[in-house]
Amino acid sequence: MGLVALDNLEIGMVLASDVLDRNGRMLLGAGAELNQKHLTIFRTWGVAEADIAGIDYVDNEPPLPAEIDPVALVAAEEALLPHFKHSGTEHPALRELLRLAAIRKVLHGLC
Repeated sequence: MGLVALDNLEIGMVLASDVLDRNGRMLLGAGAELNQKHLTIFRTWGVAEADIAGIDYVDNEPPLPAEIDPVALVAAEEALLPHFKHSGTEHPALRELLRLAAIRKVLHGLC
């Protein structure tokens, strides 16, 4: 799943799934190539992100702060995983919550 935030969508990207407004109405179908009009419509109807073909979640992940040691981050994520045992981390929001908690743990020396 390649969810891309509205501000990062670009003209020419192709939708992997339908884009729905906040009320569940379809605004644009899967397979459509984005143009400026589509981006304006998404903004108007409160669309926050779109699933883009050919983009993995990992490709869309925000960069780490410079002061974060990647090895320490992995250790912090592993230490925090038991807190996610009932909810898992398959959903992008929960995966991001784990990432942010691990960053905070590393930055504040909570490891």
